[in-house]
Amino acid sequence: MIDLDAYFARIGYAGDTAPTLATLHGIVRAHAHAIPFENLDVLLGRRIGLGPADLAAKLVTARRGGYCFEQNGLLLLVLGALGFAARPISARVRYQRPRDYMPPRTHLFVRVELGGEPWLADVGVGSMSLTSAIRLAEIGEQPTPHEPRRLIREAGVLYHQARLGETWHDVYETTLEEMPPIDREVANWFTSAHPDSHFKSRLVVARALPEGRLSLLNRELTRRAPDGTAQTRVLTSPDELLAVLRDEFGLAFAPETRFACPALDWPT
Repeated sequence: MIDLDAYFARIGYAGDTAPTLATLHGIVRAHAHAIPFENLDVLLGRRIGLGPADLAAKLVTARRGGYCFEQNGLLLLVLGALGFAARPISARVRYQRPRDYMPPRTHLFVRVELGGEPWLADVGVGSMSLTSAIRLAEIGEQPTPHEPRRLIREAGVLYHQARLGETWHDVYETTLEEMPPIDREVANWFTSAHPDSHFKSRLVVARALPEGRLSLLNRELTRRAPDGTAQTRVLTSPDELLAVLRDEFGLAFAPETRFACPALDWPT
């Protein structure tokens, strides 16, 4: 059981809670603004638990973030408690990857049925996390508070894409297969513990802003404007990293914390 009052306080949501499209949009937007995407516990060698108590303790009580299995796992619990018909769906993340690369099926998003129509909600795909739900349909460009999105089908696979400037980018692909808890546990183990997981070799943090987005990849902090233009600065020390995590993302760590990530490559 999820403490909805604590969750709503965490994301700063005070709107309606009836299972409507307006409520879904409001919760997705508030969640994406308040709870950052991050893989920091992976780099600290900590176990990533997916049980309801684990998700609430980390993302709500401890005011941390997480990746898709945590973020969308929590969203799935909340929507179910509010009376939404919500289901977990698997996908393969393709953002900034070529089409000839086959990524593992290690992404989770949420399918919501409203008025006989399917909607897609996803607060757990890093710097491409949605800030509203979108129709789970091939209807062309769809507006969101941030980037326009669309779904296209090729060779029986549905591609979720985002438009940055004038260019469409793959975010992920899906066959709309459900992802039951055991599949999420297996994929979560690969994501957090397998030596070849990209989350073991790089630091990733992201959150949506009222205007644009903020992301941190290793030492590069990037602010992206709504038109897709971006400004990047490079962090120069572990102490500066901890300050950015605290001040920009609301993630507080002890001063001596160091993340086991070779890509950080601090200058000497």
